[in-house]
Amino acid sequence: MDQAAGLKTLFAPGHEPGGAPPDAVAEVPAGRPAGGMARQQCRAIAVSGGKGGVGKSTVAVNLGMALSIAGNDVMLLDADMGLANVDVLLGLTATRHIGHLLDGSATLEELVLEAPHGLRVIPAGSGARRLAQLPNSEHAAIIRAFDGLARPPRYLLVDTAAGLSDNVSMFAAAADDVLLVVCDEPASLTDTYAVIKVLSRDFGVRRFRMVANMMQNEGSARQLHRKLSRVCDRFLEVVIDFSGWIPHDERLRQAIRRQSAVVDLWPSSRSALAFRQLAGAVDSWAQAGRAGTDRIAFFGDRALPASRMKT
Repeated sequence: MDQAAGLKTLFAPGHEPGGAPPDAVAEVPAGRPAGGMARQQCRAIAVSGGKGGVGKSTVAVNLGMALSIAGNDVMLLDADMGLANVDVLLGLTATRHIGHLLDGSATLEELVLEAPHGLRVIPAGSGARRLAQLPNSEHAAIIRAFDGLARPPRYLLVDTAAGLSDNVSMFAAAADDVLLVVCDEPASLTDTYAVIKVLSRDFGVRRFRMVANMMQNEGSARQLHRKLSRVCDRFLEVVIDFSGWIPHDERLRQAIRRQSAVVDLWPSSRSALAFRQLAGAVDSWAQAGRAGTDRIAFFGDRALPASRMKT
C-alpha cells in the first residue's frame, strides 16, 4: 500500500487501528454533525516552509490575526510538536497542550487559548520529546479530533514544523491548501522544492500557494516565485500560485519582540498592510481548490461519536 492510500485508509471516518471497520460507524448527511445540525464549512490551510528561519510561524500568526480582524472565525493550530512557539509569539500562557489531548486529560476545546480579535489558538508542547516523535496514528488522532468541534472555524490554519518530517507531511496532506513561506535564500528554495517533491509524489498534492517573505519589493518577490516555478515545471507536475509577499519591516521585528501580531500592534505598517492583503487573497481562494484530487479533510462528511475520538 502506498503512502497516499495508507493515509486515506487511516483517516477514513470510523477507522481505528485494531477497531471496527469504517462501515460500523453510522452515516451522517454530508456537512452535518451527528446531531443533525448543519456545520460551518471549514477551510484548512497548512502553513509550511522548507527550512527554519523563514518566518513561517510569524506569517501564520499574522495571517490568522488578519483574517480574524476581517470578521472570520479562525483557529490556529501550532503543529510544530515539541518546538511550539505560537503561544510565545502572541504572549499567551498555555497550561495544557496537544499532549493532554492525546493522553485523554483534556478535550480540544479545553486547549483553546483566546488571542486578540477572537483568534483561537491550539498550543503544542515545547521541549517535549514525546510530542516531537509522535507516530502517524497520533498525528491522525489530532487531525480527526477537529471533526468533533462543536464550533468549527471558518478557517483552520496549521503552523507545521520545518522540514520533511511525518508531522509536516501528514498535516499538509490533510489540509485543503498548502501555503509555502519562502525567502530569497538558496537553502530556502532548495528545501521548499524538497517539500513540494515529497508532497506531490507521495501524497498527491498538486497545487501549492507561495508567499515570499522578507522581500524588498514585489518585483523581487515575483522573481523568487518564478525561480521556484521554473524548477517545479521542469521536474514536477504541480502548480505554484503566487499568493503575496511580506516586506522587510522593522515594525514586524518590534512586534515579535513585544510578543504581539504586527497587524494588531501597528495596523498601518508596511508588513501589516501586506498581511491584510494576503488575508484578502485567502478569502478569495476558490472553495474548489482541491476538487477532484481526493484530498483528506479535517472536517469530513461523517462525524465520529465522542467515544471514538480518543487515541
